[in-house]
Amino acid sequence: MSLRYTESCDIVVVGAGHAGCEAALAAARLGLDTLLFTISIDSIALMPCNPNIGGTSKGHLVREIDALGGEMGKNIDKTFIQSKMLNQSKGPAVHSLRAQADKAEYSRSMRRVLENTDHLSILQAEVTEILTEDGEVRGVRTYSGAVYQAKAVILCTGTYLKARCIYGDVSNDTGPNGLQAANYLTDSLKSLGIEMYRFKTGTPARIDKRSIDFSKMEEQFGDEPVVPFSFATDSEEVQIKQVSCWLTYTNERTHEIIRKNLDRSPLYSGIIEGTGPRYCPSIEDKVVKFSERNRHQVFIEPEGLYTNEMYVGGMSSSLPEDVQHEMYASVAGLEQVRIVRNAYAIEYDCIDSRQLYPTLEFQKVRGLFSGGQFNGSSGYEEAAAQGLVAGINAARKILGREPLVLDRSQAYIGVLIDDLVTKENREPYRMMTSRAEYRLLLRQDNADLRLTKIGYEIGLISRERYENLLRKEEQIKKEIGRVEHVNLGTRKEVQELLKKYGSTPLTSGTTLAELIRRPELNYECLATLDPQRPVLLPGVAEQVNISIKYDGYLKRQMKQVEQFQKLECKKIPETLDYDQVPSLRTEARQNLKKYRPMSIGQASRIAGVSPADVSVLLIYLEQKRGRKS
Repeated sequence: MSLRYTESCDIVVVGAGHAGCEAALAAARLGLDTLLFTISIDSIALMPCNPNIGGTSKGHLVREIDALGGEMGKNIDKTFIQSKMLNQSKGPAVHSLRAQADKAEYSRSMRRVLENTDHLSILQAEVTEILTEDGEVRGVRTYSGAVYQAKAVILCTGTYLKARCIYGDVSNDTGPNGLQAANYLTDSLKSLGIEMYRFKTGTPARIDKRSIDFSKMEEQFGDEPVVPFSFATDSEEVQIKQVSCWLTYTNERTHEIIRKNLDRSPLYSGIIEGTGPRYCPSIEDKVVKFSERNRHQVFIEPEGLYTNEMYVGGMSSSLPEDVQHEMYASVAGLEQVRIVRNAYAIEYDCIDSRQLYPTLEFQKVRGLFSGGQFNGSSGYEEAAAQGLVAGINAARKILGREPLVLDRSQAYIGVLIDDLVTKENREPYRMMTSRAEYRLLLRQDNADLRLTKIGYEIGLISRERYENLLRKEEQIKKEIGRVEHVNLGTRKEVQELLKKYGSTPLTSGTTLAELIRRPELNYECLATLDPQRPVLLPGVAEQVNISIKYDGYLKRQMKQVEQFQKLECKKIPETLDYDQVPSLRTEARQNLKKYRPMSIGQASRIAGVSPADVSVLLIYLEQKRGRKS
């Protein structure tokens, strides 16, 4: 038998999508020799679906990735073409940044970062087998038979495992955008006892800009000034000339075309077997499930500065090609539409993520980690967040350090991973603000205050950035204290400003802080009444305003967090024999044995574990500790 090529490294990352990029960068930046595999180097950080980063709750994740030392926020700041802060009419807990990307430049920019990172190499090859010994990872084997030995492996395969793209009766065994699927790795994972799911997602058509009648659509502008995603980005650098997006709507004719062709939709004919995302449905699903609506929003978004391709947001579909042409042409402004790329659904293999520890390491295979859509999630941002955590924890395991596990009170990333490893997800998981119990504390504006110290301790945040954070914290504290003691009388200047903003005039003196607490007023609009106001670092004024205005709500949520953390701090020994815990119900015992929670708090969120079971566990652990002492 001929000899096969063999090479060694510390960490292998399989897949160079958004999860793989963050995983590889984190591991390499922590000093581990890292090898990043991709089926196509030209598809690094590819955006196979929507051409944007961020959005409701997803913007929170990007800010948190940045605060921990990840790359996504910096990369979109360099490559966006339009930026908006969503939900500004609502409270700060749900404000979320969303930026349209130049897709090609986003990919090129991320590739440049990867290629110029020490300890990181990129290799175009298909990984077909995970190599193990005695339940521990030893490396990977590629399609050519080459072996790459490694101390840890991170799987970030996205939607490529046994991928199948479908529209109408057309079915191609390819990954997104016609790229090669990975057809062999699934069998290797199954041989290791890893349970697999079959999920589905989809994407709308791309159309030729020259065939669009924009006069029939509503123009959508970006914000001025632009707020950067990364806390390290100079805000002056992102004040660019922005590109418009456009809003139009489906209509009854569109819906009738869809309804009369449902029997030709692979979604309804049984051709598609995978489960699709409930919160990002195809246009066929919208028409069927929301039959009372006579129209749905359609966003026409540019794919980049140097292409005429436009993304038809809101009209994902797997209908046949002829139906797609008729359907899109029924929309106002698209009467003469020319399709560049057909819409399609894509099926792929992924895992039941409850097989993972909160560190994103597999319970059955030591040293094997995973992140992204392979874990049953959806979205670039969810993928990048998991990739970052997997990369950090793979590196820390090799270095003999404690893993990073963020809990639900610390970060949206904590909510995301906790949901994935404790809850049954029979469809692609999407992050939403409603999933976060402590969302008033987990705002996108304070992600740096929550997480940058952790990023610094890990080793992904520079000393300079850490010291800037300390200065910002000190300024916030001092300014809140100062504003609480700035007294304002009933002079004419004060009363006129209150009248301007529709606020009740003063009958006696008050403090600046008391005025900030009024719903119609804020720290910024009261600046003219405060001549002693100091020059502040970026972001300080916003934190002062929120801290004062929502003081009571914040304190109430902090008390809730204290109660939550009491259970999170009660750790469960990894070796605990649940068969020895008396009075546990059978269902609870089975699920606890299967998913091996790390804390009482995590155990309480596993399906089939009741409050009574949690009490039994608490008593048993206390008795064990008492016997030891």
